[in-house]
Amino acid sequence: MPKSYLLFLGDTTITGYAKTAFGLRDWAGDACVGEYALAGATVSTGLPRLSPAEARLRGARAMIIGVANAGGVIPDSWVAGLIEALEAGLDLVSGMHMKLGDMPVLRNAAERLGRELIDVRTPPAGIRVGTGAKRGGKRLLTVGTDCALGKKYTALAIARAFRARGVNADFRATGQTGIMIAGGGIPMDAVVSDFLAGAAELLSPDAPADHWDVIEGQGSLFHPAYAAVTLGLLHGSQPDLFVVCHEPGRTAMLGHPGFTLPSIETVIAETVALGRLTNPAIRCAGVSLNTGALGTETAAALIAAESDRLGLPVADPIRGGAAFERLIDACLA
Repeated sequence: MPKSYLLFLGDTTITGYAKTAFGLRDWAGDACVGEYALAGATVSTGLPRLSPAEARLRGARAMIIGVANAGGVIPDSWVAGLIEALEAGLDLVSGMHMKLGDMPVLRNAAERLGRELIDVRTPPAGIRVGTGAKRGGKRLLTVGTDCALGKKYTALAIARAFRARGVNADFRATGQTGIMIAGGGIPMDAVVSDFLAGAAELLSPDAPADHWDVIEGQGSLFHPAYAAVTLGLLHGSQPDLFVVCHEPGRTAMLGHPGFTLPSIETVIAETVALGRLTNPAIRCAGVSLNTGALGTETAAALIAAESDRLGLPVADPIRGGAAFERLIDACLA
């Protein structure tokens, strides 16, 4: 992909749906020139708000759709803005389920203007069904009480911390944003369900005994829409360890207000019970809390209290500090 981006926010009003834009801002910030939002949008990454033409003058080479809405749909209300980007000389990059190349109006405009349409959410060919066979190396999977609350950030932070300690570790991306950050991976929610476990085995292949794959989790075992991809990823990745991710204060599933979030303890118990199918030794290493909405002192007090209550290391990987170092200690113990 081009390495200088304008982040497209569409007309989104839900911060959780703009996780692609925020992920790129936080983990590939040097490549992000600014953001472009349509009328009605209330979400911002805090980057300069630019038109596609202004972004092109500042060095942008592509506009990335920074929204991951329910169903991965590109609505008609976005089309004019996407064409504006093509006319300004930008390629388009998307991680949506709906493919840019399948939309005649965009395909025709791109061909006319000599621009590229890049669809990231495309699984590789030749994925086989899972075997359940034990593979060499060590694996850590992030799991969640819900979707869009920190599994990717936690996996990226843990992989970075492992490498800082001299550990041979790779971040394994399983969603469109992680793939854009890492430059590779498999979009698990675009894989046919019979092949989910096989895709996870392909993503994290046999490795030396001292090598760690830190695998980005997807969805939640308790989510009414996304539990299937979560389970397939769990079985195929065969994690030795998992870290539970949770956002304090969130009580209902994102986009599904009729479904309440499970407790952290419930997620631990269910993940162990289901994960034992392919790794009988699976265990929880700790908990990652997304405390971005809390003040420093409030977050620190909550992290300490939850660690005492659960008897596990608890940390916010973005805040780092001693609590996060204890979580890393537990992972590598």
